Amino acid sequence: MPALEKNHIYRSTIEGYSSEGLGVARIDGQVVFVHDAVRGEDCDILVMKVLKNVAFGKPVLRHSTSPHRQEPDCPYYGRCGGCDFRHLDYAEELWAKRQRVQDALTRLGGSDVTVEEILGDPQPLRYRNKSQYPVSADGRVGFYRARSHQVVEVEHCLLQKPQADALAAALRQYLAQYHVPGYDETTGRGLVRHLYVRSNCKGESLVCLLVNGESLPYETELVALLRQAAPQTVGVVLGVNTRPGNAILGDRYRTLWGEDALTDVLCGRTVRLSVPSFYQVNHPQAEVLYGKALEFAGLTGNETVLDLYCGIGTITLCLAKAAKRVIGAEIVPPAIRDAKENALRNHVENAEFFCGDAADIAAKLESDGLRPDVVTVDPPRKGLAPEVIASIAAMAPRRVVYVSCDPGTLGRDVKRFAEMGYLARRAVAVDLFPRTRHVETVVLLSRETKAG
Repeated sequence: MPALEKNHIYRSTIEGYSSEGLGVARIDGQVVFVHDAVRGEDCDILVMKVLKNVAFGKPVLRHSTSPHRQEPDCPYYGRCGGCDFRHLDYAEELWAKRQRVQDALTRLGGSDVTVEEILGDPQPLRYRNKSQYPVSADGRVGFYRARSHQVVEVEHCLLQKPQADALAAALRQYLAQYHVPGYDETTGRGLVRHLYVRSNCKGESLVCLLVNGESLPYETELVALLRQAAPQTVGVVLGVNTRPGNAILGDRYRTLWGEDALTDVLCGRTVRLSVPSFYQVNHPQAEVLYGKALEFAGLTGNETVLDLYCGIGTITLCLAKAAKRVIGAEIVPPAIRDAKENALRNHVENAEFFCGDAADIAAKLESDGLRPDVVTVDPPRKGLAPEVIASIAAMAPRRVVYVSCDPGTLGRDVKRFAEMGYLARRAVAVDLFPRTRHVETVVLLSRETKAG
């Protein structure tokens, strides 16, 4: 098989999409990932990079144009690294995401389960209730260019709430007016690292400034600018992050004004959100996701449910409505504190929470003889450690409901569960991140001998 040559042009048809949203073509038997490409398009492709197993290219001439191609609706698209699919219509984006999940379950998971559907967002604009704006050394506030830490200044983002953009503008004004330096990753100097904004359904916001130090100059003036930009702000918090590296959140917080947390209502439960708490960024679609997880759990009111990676207890408290007993576990101490408070706030008496590593807690509960009827998991992108899967299987639950934010690690873990006797029975994708490559999935697993 002849190797592709860099800087040569080849003609091919785009067959589908990669996990990062690039078009996929096959040229002389080799896979080529193609920027700005749409399935079905017949293109002349300039090969720009050739690696051992794949190549990368871009279209230089389209012989046919897909009806799903659209003009990007954002002036920053292609410079800012936030979105991947603004050159597609939403229907084609949903096709790409559903296919990505199906490929992961089939090819990586070795499963014959079919992704029944992908539940799209009826309102795929300005859905993010959490915004994180990096700040450059020269005072730009925006988002990183793709595959870099170079900040592209973005004044209006179609993913963020309008009040978040207004707060970012206020921070730009503060940095310029009071000559406050942004953070320089290369030297470790400068003060302001990130602006972090969390919003609720009422339009209220909690603002956090992540800084390389213990304080900021002109803090009172900064608070005034932020409150003027977004009058429904309920609190302004300073987070201290003096560590090198690209971690966003700090290790301690000080309230500059107002509240240090925000409340929201999710699936009929009132939840308290501190700065470090995990919370799904798309509120309406999170309710769809958790509703599907509750459906897959198949609860009748008599079950004991273990919810690993419970965060602030959002899924746990939903499960508590239909279960006899629920147990939530999470490694982040502030999240567990929030979870316990959320249970009290909602008068939920059949939920308890433990703080610790999922593997350790699962192993302890298993050794203590806990035999949950259902286990739910909602891990971070890295998925489940093998020992967590082993401990879950040792507890012998009737059902495992896996909520995943990464199809690749989901496929890997579905294969590991199968080795323990748990097969994927149902799968549904839910789009919580329109216009980006990310997608959530809910999978129901049960023992081979049982269909439910």
